[in-house]
Parts: sequence; structure tokens; C-alpha cells
Amino acid sequence: MEVPKDLLYTEEHEWIRVKGNKGVIGITHFAQDQLGDVVFVELPQKGATVSQSKTFGVVESVKTVSDLYGPVGGAVTAVNQELESHPEQVNSDPYGKGWMIEVEISSAKELENLLSPEKYAERIKEETH
Repeated sequence: MEVPKDLLYTEEHEWIRVKGNKGVIGITHFAQDQLGDVVFVELPQKGATVSQSKTFGVVESVKTVSDLYGPVGGAVTAVNQELESHPEQVNSDPYGKGWMIEVEISSAKELENLLSPEKYAERIKEETH
């Protein structure tokens, strides 16, 4: 199971790639694998505000509907519009073309609440055993 080393993770299987004061957010390979084929993604509009550990959207698969939780709080600066017509990119490239939103991070201190790649790898190992 792929766990990129340049990301931080939530307990709910979201990831964030931090670049300066911005962060790109998506769901992990583990999450998309558990969901199955993603058929719809509902995301906030550019300019909306997301909060750490609060729902910012929904991902729907052939198996289930799951809430998406903000790894950090901040203003949405970009939304992956491609997912409207190609939600399957969440499955095929969860850490690349399957990204969901970009936020301007309101408090870098919130990053301290996230899991390192090593801790996240342990978490999914526990969950699969």
C-alpha cells in the first residue's frame, strides 16, 4: 500500500501536501481502495472555508458514501473540476490527478495534529489486520 513520504495524513484517510502556506488535499490510496469505484465527488466552491476535522465534501462509490474531512482549516483556493466528469481519477491516481481541493492554511499549528507517513502506515496496517 503506497504511503508517500512527502504528505501528512488524517485518521480518516485524507492526505495533505504542504507547499508554503497552501495545502493540496485528497484521499489516500487505502481510502479509495476501501471505497471501490468512485462515481461522484462533491467538493466545496473556491472561496469556501474548511475547518480541521470537519466535513468539507462527500465521495460516493459503488459501495458507499463517505464524508471528506479537512486535515487543516483554511480558505479553498482551488477545486479539482476534473473530478466532476472524471471521478475515477480518485481511484487511478489518488496522489496526483485525483487531488480534491487546495486551501490556504489558516494555522500551521494544525499540521502538528496530523499523522506522519510512518504513523499512517502503522494505522492502515492495524486496520487491515
